[in-house]
Order: sequence, then structure tokens, then C-alpha cells
Amino acid sequence: MNLRLIVALFVSLLALVTLSHGRSQTMSEDEGRVLALETAWNHAEQSKDVAALDQLLAPELIYIDYDGSLMNKEQFLAAVKREGLSPSQIVNESQSAKVFGDCAVVTGIYREKGTSNGKPYTRRGRFTDTWVRTDNTWRCVASQSTLILH
Repeated sequence: MNLRLIVALFVSLLALVTLSHGRSQTMSEDEGRVLALETAWNHAEQSKDVAALDQLLAPELIYIDYDGSLMNKEQFLAAVKREGLSPSQIVNESQSAKVFGDCAVVTGIYREKGTSNGKPYTRRGRFTDTWVRTDNTWRCVASQSTLILH
């Protein structure tokens, strides 16, 4: 095969892959907004800002922690502000959002480290958060995380 033809095919294939990848990465305004709220949640939890968390979480929140414990909003906020817990970093390594009308589902991987009762900890897990838009405000109604053990 002619070298020019091979180069032309390669460039065409690369352009096609790049274009299709760009389309699959297009994010709606609502998806971007919900992902920004996820980041705000991490910052608020890390700094123990329960007032900010109160605005992000719906009154009906159901929270399933990495250890399987079940909490409502009041219990989750109390757990965040408890003495002896000092997260130094909470970040999402990856996340994606899918919006279905006034509902959004976010899945991703988080990493957290800090100290609990003076002992260092590091966690990495997968999460699923469900957000609902009411009165043009997105609030999380359900959250679940599972540790990644490797």
C-alpha cells in the first residue's frame, strides 16, 4: 500500500475517533451543574460546613455509607461534624452525570483521607448519588458508596 494512502487513512481514522469522542463528552448545562454540586459537597464535607451541606441535601435524604450504615439527613450532618473526624482531602477521581428530566444520577469514584480519633485513614470507593430538581434547585435525595478494596 502507498505510504500516502496509509497516512491519509490514519489521519481520517484519527479525525473520526476524535470527533466521535468529542460528541460523547458533550455535557448538558444541568449535568455540569450537578457535577459542580458534587464538588461543592466534597469541599463542604471536608471543611465540616454543615450549613452548605444542608443546602445541597434534600430533607428526605437517604445516605448509605461505605460500611453499609443507613442515615437520614440529620444523622449524616451529625456524622460530618462529629468530634474526632478530620478529613484532609475528599476528591472525586472520576464522575459522570445523566439527567432524566428533573432527576439526575451521578456515578463516580472518590478518594478520601484524614484522621479519625487520631488515627489516619484512606478510603477509595464508588458512589451513586441521585439528585432531584425542585423549584429550579438541585438537591441530593439519595447517596450510596462502596469501598474499592484493591
